[in-house]
Amino acid sequence: MALSPDLLIRNVRVVTCVDDACSVSAPAFVTVSKGFIVGMGPIGTLDPGIHVHQELDAEGALLTPGFIDCHTHLVYAGDRAQEFEMRQRGVSYEEIARAGGGILSTVDHTREANPLELFRQSARRLNAMIDHGVTTVEIKSGYGLSLKAELKSLRVARLLGSELPIDVRSTLLCAHAVPPEFTGRADDYVSHIVEHILPEAARLNLADAVDAFCENIGFTPAQTRRIFEAARAFGLPVKLHADQLSNQGGAALAAEFGALSADHLEHTDEAGVAALARAGTVAVMLPGAYYFLRDTHLPPIALLRRHGVPMAVATDCNPGTSPTTHLPLMLNMACVLFRMTTSEALLGVTRNAAMALGLAQTCGTIQVGKHADLCLWNVEHPAELAHAIGASPLRVRLRRGVALERRQAPHR
Repeated sequence: MALSPDLLIRNVRVVTCVDDACSVSAPAFVTVSKGFIVGMGPIGTLDPGIHVHQELDAEGALLTPGFIDCHTHLVYAGDRAQEFEMRQRGVSYEEIARAGGGILSTVDHTREANPLELFRQSARRLNAMIDHGVTTVEIKSGYGLSLKAELKSLRVARLLGSELPIDVRSTLLCAHAVPPEFTGRADDYVSHIVEHILPEAARLNLADAVDAFCENIGFTPAQTRRIFEAARAFGLPVKLHADQLSNQGGAALAAEFGALSADHLEHTDEAGVAALARAGTVAVMLPGAYYFLRDTHLPPIALLRRHGVPMAVATDCNPGTSPTTHLPLMLNMACVLFRMTTSEALLGVTRNAAMALGLAQTCGTIQVGKHADLCLWNVEHPAELAHAIGASPLRVRLRRGVALERRQAPHR
């Protein structure tokens, strides 16, 4: 333990998220120095002569790792609320798309937005996530679909991480849809990605990973393979939107490339699940999209359990199919809709979410040596975090050991 820690949290009940049961400790203490956890143990073992710069009496509250949202499309401009209203009147998604709506509508707005406006719109969403205990977030591009607009989105994601009190991991998802200028020429667009967009994003160090939408309305496995091979050449890890609407063998493809995660997975079969298990790839569950799309085809939770595949949970924050910033609500949805246990859901936004971002060595659990990214909750038991619909009983959120209140996006 450091001789004079920066922070002592006393009288806290700790859920380290190291064990699968998410067990709760007896009253304990945690000490922090220079943003890292440097000590922890039963409150009775705390040195009474310890000198600290700051002390926080938790008064018996519950301490968990800071929440990690490992799958979002948070950087975009405009909204699609009008399309939602149209769908409630019976207009199909295909009809909306033909009329200029859908993902390409968001692409238009995002391309038109200047970086400052894109930052401001995205910062409002990110501040809402911070209010719910998120300390690390993954932000995908994918609403630019051109070299200029994709780089703009990635730069905004980086700026959000530097201006707001949260860690941001940025993912290049230019293989999200075929842009209008490449209509009917998906292979040519993939060539543009691997020859221009991906190399430039890598050169500028704007992407921490590369993702693709491998689906019958997205990109084929062969096209996805080309993108992943290019990512590998630049030393970038991959993630994949896999098997959401049909089984395209996306899970197996993700596993072949040692992907950090395969996300959605509603139509993944046992062979795909077994491949994920062998590769150590995390399965990311996205119940918000399942709910919003009124899907009825459940992801293979029992198979994932049987094969020991770690399961993460995320918001999938996006304007079209999961317009939410409320990660605690996703805990409830994961339990109710997907039949995950409350412990599985909590691990899904802490330990396993860190794995899905390649950050397991630094965050996701409460252990000496890890970042002091923590959440103090006014609840008696971890299950309460998933039980209440839409609740967020956050008492204190700490990033690198610093307690932070919600703050408005800076004026730039």
